[in-house]
Amino acid sequence: MILKKWLPWKFIIKRAAQAYGFLDPVTLMARLRRFGHPSEVQEPIELIRAGVVFHARGLINTRAIQYNLDWIWPFWISKQFRPNDISFIPRGFSFSHVNLTHRNWTAVGHPDIPCYPIADPRGLVTPYLDGWSLDFWILSEDGQMLVPSECDTVQQQQNMEEERFSIETRSEKTGLRLETELRVEAVEKEMQTCIYARAFAEKPSWLVLSFRPYNPEGIQFIDSIAFDRENLCFRINQQDNAWLSLSPEKVLFSHYEKGDVGRILHEAESSRSVNCDIGMATAAALFPLKQTQENNYTGELKVSLPLADASAAYQKKIKSGDLPHQRWETLLSETARVLVPDKKIQFLYEAAVRTMLLLTADEAYPGPYTYKRFWFRDACLMIHALLAVGHPDRVRRMILKFPARQTIKGYFQSQEGEWDSNGQVLWIADRLHELGGTAYDDAFMKSLFKGADWIIHKRIRKDTDKAHYGLFPAGFSAEHLGPNDYYYWDNFWGVAGLRAAARLADAHGFPDKTKEYSLQADAFMKCVRKSIENIPVKQRRQAIPASPYRRMDAGAVGSLVADYPLQLTEAGEPMIMNTVNYLTEHCFHSGAFFQDMIHSGLNIYLTLAIAQTLLRAGNPDYKELIRTVADLASPTGQWPEAVHPFTKGGCMGDGQHGWAAAEWLMMIRNLFVREENGKVIIGSGIFPEWIESGQELFFGPTMIPGGKISVRMCKSAEGIELDAEHPPVKTEMMVNIPGYRIQKIENGKNKMQIRKL
Repeated sequence: MILKKWLPWKFIIKRAAQAYGFLDPVTLMARLRRFGHPSEVQEPIELIRAGVVFHARGLINTRAIQYNLDWIWPFWISKQFRPNDISFIPRGFSFSHVNLTHRNWTAVGHPDIPCYPIADPRGLVTPYLDGWSLDFWILSEDGQMLVPSECDTVQQQQNMEEERFSIETRSEKTGLRLETELRVEAVEKEMQTCIYARAFAEKPSWLVLSFRPYNPEGIQFIDSIAFDRENLCFRINQQDNAWLSLSPEKVLFSHYEKGDVGRILHEAESSRSVNCDIGMATAAALFPLKQTQENNYTGELKVSLPLADASAAYQKKIKSGDLPHQRWETLLSETARVLVPDKKIQFLYEAAVRTMLLLTADEAYPGPYTYKRFWFRDACLMIHALLAVGHPDRVRRMILKFPARQTIKGYFQSQEGEWDSNGQVLWIADRLHELGGTAYDDAFMKSLFKGADWIIHKRIRKDTDKAHYGLFPAGFSAEHLGPNDYYYWDNFWGVAGLRAAARLADAHGFPDKTKEYSLQADAFMKCVRKSIENIPVKQRRQAIPASPYRRMDAGAVGSLVADYPLQLTEAGEPMIMNTVNYLTEHCFHSGAFFQDMIHSGLNIYLTLAIAQTLLRAGNPDYKELIRTVADLASPTGQWPEAVHPFTKGGCMGDGQHGWAAAEWLMMIRNLFVREENGKVIIGSGIFPEWIESGQELFFGPTMIPGGKISVRMCKSAEGIELDAEHPPVKTEMMVNIPGYRIQKIENGKNKMQIRKL
C-alpha cells in the first residue's frame, strides 16, 4: 500500500510505454473514461476478468485456426471462415477470432446438479464446462465422409417426451446418415452424460468417434489422450474418462505437427496414446458398420462420462440417494402447464420450463456455459418466472442465500458499480412473500432492511441544481445501455425496492420501518420524475431516455422497467408509450428490438419486455412481438442473448440464455393471468384465433396473491365457457378477454359464461 501511494506509478507507466513505442495506457484510459460520467467503479473487475479470458481464447484461436483450415472444425468456424458464407468475418485487423455468428448450444442435465453438458447446432458435444469436445462422423470405404459441422443443414430437436430430455441431431449426405442423441442418465447411482450415435450407410463404412481440442468458443487444449482397450475407455488429459459400449476396430492418434486425426483415418493403428506439447492432441476410434439383410450398413455406439467433472460433493450426494433420479418427473408435475393450439408457442414454453429448472439447480445462472456465473439482475428476474409457474420452495432456497453476498454496508453485490441489485433483491423477496406466503425470520429481515438503508444512503444529496440530484451515482451500464451514467433503470429499481421494503416491514410488524421506507420511496420517485421532466423536450421527445444526460437511443429500453415488471407507472402512461413508439420506430429490425449497444443483435428478453408493456396498455401489437420471438428460437427451443440479424445465430452472450427463457414464461403466463394494481386480470392477452379454433385453452396452476389459480376456457355457442379454478382469495379478479365483456369473478365462483361485446 505504501509503494502504491508514494511511487509515481503513472509517470513510470507513461515513460515505459513511450520508450517502447506503445500508446500511453494512462492517457488512453483517461480519454476513454471521459465518454462516461465519473463513477466509483469504471468497469466491474468481474467483467474485465471475463473479457480478458474471452479474448485470450480468441488470441489462441487466431494462432490455431486460420493456419490449419484443413482440420475438421466446429460449425461456427466452418461458417465464419468460409468466404462464400453469410457468416464470413474478415480477419485482417481482428484482434482475436471469436464466435460472433453462431453462439448457439443447448444443455442437458439433472435439475439438482449445476453441471451442463452442451450440444452445438451440429451435435458437437462438450461434456464439461469450457472443456474439450466429442464429435461423430461417418467414413465410407471410398473415402467419402459425413461431417455434421460441414453440412449446410441438419435436423436438430429437443426431445421432451420422457421424464428426462435429450438433444437429437440428424445429419445426412448422399448414401450416409448419422443420428446422435445427448442426454443424462442415472446408471448405478451415478449420473452420467451419455451420447448415443447411430450410423446408416448404403456401402461399407465406419462410424467415427473423435476427441476434439475445441468447443463452441474455440480452442480448448488436449495435452494427452490414451486408450485402454481392455476397459474400453479413453482418458483425456489424465483426468477425464470416456467409456465406450463397443470395441473399436482401430484407434488413431495425432498431434499438432502431424495435423488433425480426421485427415489420417486411412492409416493403420500404431499406438495407444498421444501427447502434444501445444495442446492440440486429437484421437479417433473407428467402428465398422454391420451389413443388414437389405444390404445396407448400420451401427450404434454409446459413450458415457461422469456428469459432474471434479465435483466430488455432487457425486457423493448422487450415490447417497440425496438427488432422486425421478426429479424431472416430480418438478415438471408441479409446474404450471399451458395448452394452446399454437404448437410452437406451447413447445417453447415447455422448453423454457426445462431451461429454468436446469439453470436453477444451485444458484440461478443466466446460461450453462459463457454465463455460468451469478448476477443478481438475471437471478431475480429468472426466479420471478420460476415463482410464477409454481416453484416457491425452489425460489425460497435461492433467495435465502442472498444475504451471504451482502457487504457490511448493505450492498447486495455480485458486480461492483451496478446499483440495481438492492432494489431487485427487495422486490423479489416481496414477490415471494406476496405470492408464496413466505414469512421471513428476523435475521433475514435485518438483511433486507440493511439493503433498503443502502438505497437511501446511496442517493446523491449534493448537486441540488443538477439533473441527477436525488438519483443514484453514475454506474457501469448493467444493461449495456452505454458508458457510466445516472441510469433511470437503476433508479426505478431503487424506488421499487423501497416500496417492497415498506410492504415487507408492514407485513412483519415493523410500523416505523413501513412509514420510513414509504416516505423515502415517494421522495425518490419524485426526484426521478423531476429529473425526467427537466430534460429539454428536444432531447427526450416526451419519452424517457436512458439517463438525464442522454438523447433518445436504444438505451431508453432500460427505462421501460418502470412499467414492466415494476408497475411504478400507470398502464399506458404517455411517457412510457412514447418511449415504446420511439424504440419501435428507430430501434427495431426484422420485427424485434435491436440493441445496437454492445449486444449488436436482436434481443429476446427486451423485445418481450416491450411486448409486456403493450399488453398492459391494451395495445394488440404485443402479439406480433411474441410471434417474432417464437420464430427466432433455435430448433431446440432456445434463444441466445442476442440474435444475429442475418444468420439468426447467436451473436452475444450465452447460447442458451436464462433471462430470455424466463421472459418467455412470464409472457405466456401473463397472457392468461396477470396482476394489475392489486387486481388479477384473466385472459387479457389471449389470441382471438386461439378462441376461434374451438380448442380448449388452459394455463395453471400459477401463483397469485393468496393462492393459486388455473384457467380453462373454450368457445361455446353463447361466447366462452370459463373455469377459473382457485381458492377463496381477497384479491379482486376480473375477466378481460379481448372482444368479450369484462366480468368480475365472484369469490368462490369458478365457472361462468363470458359473452361477446
